Order: sequence, then C-alpha cells, then structure tokens
Amino acid sequence: MAQLHSTVLSRGLKAAVLALSLVIGHSASAQVSADIPRQANGKPDLSGIWQILGEADYDLEPHAGRRDAPPGPGVVEGGTIPYRADALEQRKENFEQRAEDDPAKKCWSLGVPRSVYYPAPFQIFQRERDLTLIHQLGHQVRTIHTNGTLHPVELDAGLWLGDSRGKWEGDTLVVDVNGFAGETWLDRSGNFHSESLHVVEKWTLIDANTISYTATMDDPEVFTAPWTIDVLLHRRRDKNFQVIEDYCFTLPYDQYYPHKDGAQ
Repeated sequence: MAQLHSTVLSRGLKAAVLALSLVIGHSASAQVSADIPRQANGKPDLSGIWQILGEADYDLEPHAGRRDAPPGPGVVEGGTIPYRADALEQRKENFEQRAEDDPAKKCWSLGVPRSVYYPAPFQIFQRERDLTLIHQLGHQVRTIHTNGTLHPVELDAGLWLGDSRGKWEGDTLVVDVNGFAGETWLDRSGNFHSESLHVVEKWTLIDANTISYTATMDDPEVFTAPWTIDVLLHRRRDKNFQVIEDYCFTLPYDQYYPHKDGAQ
C-alpha cells in the first residue's frame, strides 16, 4: 500500500533531494539570459504555449513511486509543507480518498497554482493591460490584470481561479492572487487549502523558451507558515502544436459519454 513520503524516503535521501533542488533552483536563477523576447513596451513577452516537465501534480513533496504516481523529487522549498496538526489529518484523509475525491477527477477547475504545473499545455496571450491564460484541460480561462487595478474589496463568493493582479518588478511578473473558493486541491495526493489561501506568483523568462515559476502560498487556516514551490515551464515548440480543448466529464456520468480509453 502506498504510504506518504515521510515513511518511504530516508532522511538522507530527502536531504540529498533538497540539496539537489536548491542547486537546480540557484542555477536556473543565475542563468537568466538577456536575449529574451520582449513586447513593444520593453516588458518580457510570456506569450506562447507552455508546459511543465515534471511530477509536481502527482505530489508536491518528495515521494517514491506508487501505483498511481511516478516517483518525484518534490518542488517544495525545504521539502515539506508546513501543515497545522488538524490540517495534516485532513491531508492524510484526502490521500486515502484521492481516487474519488480529487477535484480534478470531478472535472472541477484546477485552481491556482495547480493549473500551472498540471501536466497539460496552456497558452498565454499577453498585452500591456493583462495576460490571458487558456488551459487545455477543460479550457479554463484565467486573466492576470497588469493595469494597476486592485483586488475587489468584496466578493459574493470565492472564485475557482482566484482574482489575479500582477505587476512587473524588473523582468519578473509578480502576481498576487486571492479570493479563492476552497474546493480545489494543490495536487493529486490530497494537498489542499482553504478559502483563505493567498498566493504570490513570480514568472521570469530565464531564456527564450523557459520560464522560472515560483508560487508562495499562505493560508493560516491550513499551514503554520508560508511556503514556496519552484518549477520550470517549457515552451512547446513541436511543429504545428496547438492547445486543443480537452473535454472532461464527471465520474457519475461516465456511462453516458464516449470514454477516452475507448469504452462506449
């Protein structure tokens, strides 16, 4: 039976993985290229189709391989998500019920930041006043406003993708996201958040075809301290590649739809 990473990986292995992650992260930030695409206003141009190459969506923390996930070194700085004790119990319950309870399996929106590191392409359309992100899975659409506007003072209800307001700090796009619904998870292993989630993303082109992406998450109802993930996004350069809507349907209605595995 699959078990959490803390019972699978030795402390020595986790320390080695963490050290390797820090080296990789440092190397990526140190190799920022001046030869990156820019818009007419001089800002870095993030337009294009992007996709992660990694196992973050299976489990953000270091984990061994299991039946439903390949092994992965994790993308959390420090290796471990700082859960409150009661929230950690909920996370363990989520893990045990992940086959049925993962919101992605119910065709719900992936949320932020999971939609960024989910292993499916998404396209960025950029103009001076905003960026529009269109994701292949479910064709969810997210707008990052960069026109100096602020978050709404009040929301009638939480938003699946939150409310995103960005600004440029040098060549890095810093995005503040809040106003979330509390229904999404952070990965397939049951890591989760509440409606109090606050995310700060940093998007940096380190060369023409690679984005360094970090997201710092703060949620006092679930975590004891803010924590950060660090991943790379790669430009899809396959000939004639394009984002194609990937339909999704809820498990109770499987029998009424042609299934991707060929079942009728």
